[in-house]
Amino acid sequence: MNRIILMGRLTRDPEVRYGGANNTAVARYSIAVDRRFKREGEPDADFFNLVSFAKQGEFVEKYLRKGTKIVVEGELRNNNYTNKDGQMVYNVEIVTSNVEFAESKSAQANSGFVAEAPAPNTSAGDGFMNIPNGIDEELPFN
Repeated sequence: MNRIILMGRLTRDPEVRYGGANNTAVARYSIAVDRRFKREGEPDADFFNLVSFAKQGEFVEKYLRKGTKIVVEGELRNNNYTNKDGQMVYNVEIVTSNVEFAESKSAQANSGFVAEAPAPNTSAGDGFMNIPNGIDEELPFN
């Protein structure tokens, strides 16, 4: 079984490219995950490279920015290759199967990190928010 779940903050804005037969989105980004127990002289966080494909890659491009706190689920993959000098380069990345926000937009604002996302409409008075017409394509959970 190859499953990994991580929670951390994006260290930079995602880099997204489109390619392949279906012009599929490929989002590459990294997160910093705080270590639970910190020892003097050791780093406070670990850094992981992530890649998201297709609709998930489009979601990452649209809603995630540097500093956004997320929870990711995916597989650990070796991405080893031989460089142009003939040396073997060892690389590990996490291919995501699920990406979710780990904090509310207001919590991000209080921490100084705000992701760009469409602003919700005002409440309809029944405890639910109105969703503007024509926004279906922008919702991440269609």
